[in-house]
Amino acid sequence: MDKNMFLLWGVDPSALHDDGLHDDGLHDDGLHGALYAAGVRRLQLNVDDEHVADAMRFGEFEEPVRAIVSTWDADPAAVAAALGQVAATVHGYAVDERRRLDPPEAWDGSRADALANVAILRRPQELARDEWIRRWMVEHTPVAIRTQATFGYVQNVVTGAVTAAAHGIDAIVEELFPSAGIADMHAFYGSGGDDAELHRRLGELMASVARIGADHDLDLVPTSRYLDELDAPSGRT
Repeated sequence: MDKNMFLLWGVDPSALHDDGLHDDGLHDDGLHGALYAAGVRRLQLNVDDEHVADAMRFGEFEEPVRAIVSTWDADPAAVAAALGQVAATVHGYAVDERRRLDPPEAWDGSRADALANVAILRRPQELARDEWIRRWMVEHTPVAIRTQATFGYVQNVVTGAVTAAAHGIDAIVEELFPSAGIADMHAFYGSGGDDAELHRRLGELMASVARIGADHDLDLVPTSRYLDELDAPSGRT
């Protein structure tokens, strides 16, 4: 299946609907109808919304990424145009998805009980692409899994841009952690309240992160994860 991922800027997750509920426009049936018309049947939304407001975030972009949208086997130009209804800027990428830990999934539009961190990676210029991927996929991935309380790990290698003027990036990674990890480092790293073990895990992880250049030139976007199966005309099953 051909997968595309879209980085969105200018989405307002703090906007309030008439009923007082938060509404960033990404959950709107009108948008889902436009996405359905573009060929989207399964839709993944990762949104930096109120549920993850207290989580750590940082980045290299001048403005932070507010949402990441994933689609499969749909027209990327039409998807980008539809997303432009709710976002000021949309940059899209074709990706090669590699699911290292399959997260639990319910395609019903509900929010996953998780902190879904999305990392945007850039390959260091001094590393050839094949060597960078080898270090990342072969060496770093097992370290990342054993030093953190990760229960979902999806790596997406960027193979090209599908929108004009898209920023140059090399990968988009999603890792799912227990929701408690938003405020509790032991819950995030799975260290069981043991400070010595927490520091050991941190040291091992950061040494591995440095070998793939992800100790800099990295954007980290904490998100809520929503999966939806779209159906015409309302956009929901």
